[in-house]
Amino acid sequence: MNAPRIKSVTPLRERRLLVTFVNGIQKVYDCQRLLSLDRFQLLRNEAFFKAVKVDPGGYGVSWNDAMDLSEYELWANGVEVERSAVEKQEAPPPQLANA
Repeated sequence: MNAPRIKSVTPLRERRLLVTFVNGIQKVYDCQRLLSLDRFQLLRNEAFFKAVKVDPGGYGVSWNDAMDLSEYELWANGVEVERSAVEKQEAPPPQLANA
């Protein structure tokens, strides 16, 4: 199975990634299960986790030269979502206006 390349990646709360593929499909990938692996321990650091970027050509995402995920992993194990559903979950609570 060929996975489409990645267009963009956005870090979400609770160590999840919103991945947009070039075909327009968006999937949420849960990185929580990776935290039990030695190789992915740095993902526990929120600032490091948020520094995720798409690899050149869209063949995966990475945090540094040693820590990455392939487009196949993200496509096969991500959960397809609609953009509006993710935006509602991730939106900060509304601020009360000063009266």
